[in-house]
Amino acid sequence: MVTPDEVLAFWLDECAPADWYKSDPALDARITEKFAATWKAATEGALGLWLTYPAGTLAYIILTDQFPRNMFRDSGDAFATDPLARAAAKMAIDRNWDMKIDEPARQFFYLPLMHAENLCDQDRAVRLIHTRMPESGQNHRDHACAHRAVIRDFGRFPFRNAALGRKTSPAEQAFLDAGGYGAAIRVQQSGAK
Repeated sequence: MVTPDEVLAFWLDECAPADWYKSDPALDARITEKFAATWKAATEGALGLWLTYPAGTLAYIILTDQFPRNMFRDSGDAFATDPLARAAAKMAIDRNWDMKIDEPARQFFYLPLMHAENLCDQDRAVRLIHTRMPESGQNHRDHACAHRAVIRDFGRFPFRNAALGRKTSPAEQAFLDAGGYGAAIRVQQSGAK
């Protein structure tokens, strides 16, 4: 088991922002080695004390929202603790704890909402990034809007279907064949939608 400070030091200091969103098998292996046991403890409800202060909650969200996407890339387990991360994020946002964390780390309070296959959560993510991340720039807003557009169009993320064993509809397949999320973000950045 690791501490919240160790999660934050690794993700925010050892890793560069460019590492946060790329597929890197070496980074995935490091995260698995360092954090898999602590992630498992979170699934068993053992990290409640982390949720009693802003930095601890941020670490919990990173552990349950970001790290599974690295540890279990291309498998359904990548999304297994999304409900834990989303509940922690909503609690922290309701307490304004997100505003106690500087940008760019503040974005991790909003990503569980962006990762939700729920339009209300998507709308909230867009609103929060727009109003509570003034320094983030258009790029973060474009990604939030692109996530929301996919959920608005399909009610779920088609690019998760294979990992989750879901049947892909013809409309979803057409979306994936046309570039999937990459195409959705290009549409946002062009201002066409």
